[in-house]
Amino acid sequence: MRQVLKEELMEALQERKGDALVDMQDVRLENMDLSGMKLQRVDFSGVTFQNVRLEKADFSGCKLKNAWFEDSPLRGAILQDADMSSCMLRKADMRECDIRGANLFSAVLEKAKLDGIISDERTRHFRLHCPEKGAFLAYKKCCYDRIVELLVPADAKRSSATMNTCRCSKAKVLVIKSVDCSEYYEEAWSIVNENFVYRTGEWVEEPAFDEDRWNDSTRGIHIWMSREEAIAY
Repeated sequence: MRQVLKEELMEALQERKGDALVDMQDVRLENMDLSGMKLQRVDFSGVTFQNVRLEKADFSGCKLKNAWFEDSPLRGAILQDADMSSCMLRKADMRECDIRGANLFSAVLEKAKLDGIISDERTRHFRLHCPEKGAFLAYKKCCYDRIVELLVPADAKRSSATMNTCRCSKAKVLVIKSVDCSEYYEEAWSIVNENFVYRTGEWVEEPAFDEDRWNDSTRGIHIWMSREEAIAY
């Protein structure tokens, strides 16, 4: 990965032609202060930010897909309409960041500081994907392609991170079918834990449910909001 100095980045920004994206893909930026800088409409896809100060930097309209932020505080940064899909933001300081219109699909936000973050209805994959309140139906794929339809009750804990997969603490098994709905089954086994069994008409529960929503692959009953998504898993 090629390392880019601050001077080269500034030169590339100055030579920008019209509204074209500045190409800074798959490079490494380290040990520099870019706080407050206007960095709009730059393609930072695959970039590693190592020990870079980014407080109040303006990333509006940037591509940050697969970018990695390590020891690079973003407090107060403007990320409006930025593509942040699959960004590595574990433990990142994102307090007061403006993510209105941003796409955070599959971004890693474990242990990130998110106090005061600003989002809106256009911000994608930041709010819960499942209903925040009330009961709802969910689906799960088990061993041998058995699809389990579940009723998640109103008092169940539920969460989602930045993808369409969700988790809940308990659910009732309504029906278990084959993918083509031609066969019905009385039980199905979890793909991850073969000792976790779903039986028609019975309740299943994960008492050690992890309530940190940004921990994606963790304790809980992993579910999908549609049968089609469960089948495609």
